[in-house]
Amino acid sequence: MSKRIFGLAARFAAMAAVAVAGLGTVVPAAAEPLFPGGPDVPGVPALVPTASPCPVVEARACMRLSTNEAWLVDNGRVVFGPTPISHGMPGFETPPAVTRISFKREFHWSTMHNAPMRWATFFNGDMAFHVGPVDSQSHGCVRMTEDGAHRFFDYLNPGDITQVIV
Repeated sequence: MSKRIFGLAARFAAMAAVAVAGLGTVVPAAAEPLFPGGPDVPGVPALVPTASPCPVVEARACMRLSTNEAWLVDNGRVVFGPTPISHGMPGFETPPAVTRISFKREFHWSTMHNAPMRWATFFNGDMAFHVGPVDSQSHGCVRMTEDGAHRFFDYLNPGDITQVIV
């Protein structure tokens, strides 16, 4: 190997070692983010927490029926979401309301509809957030993706306030 090529290889190796060693000490800039609230990437939380779309600041869960979206909220700031949902079909509407979580079950069986309800978190009587197809309407429950329902189940507790808006 010539001295010139050997020298270039040594420089690249040294630069790579410095770059790898410096990764642990990178500090983000204190400037305004390029995207307020962060880029809209599914599954990636916002860089700057955004305000909840629901007006009740104490609500820990917020659902907007018109856009089929739901969020988890802490003190009026979004901590998860939006996540896709579906809700009640005509005649079985999920009503706009402020309610509380009554109970939750990791594996629940609906005797009314003879169907499984994974990660079921109940609110507003017999309605619940649970895993289900988000591309078809329900009999009043809020159907969610596996990830969304699991996050809601882990985050919400009996007595927590939920809000459903149009």
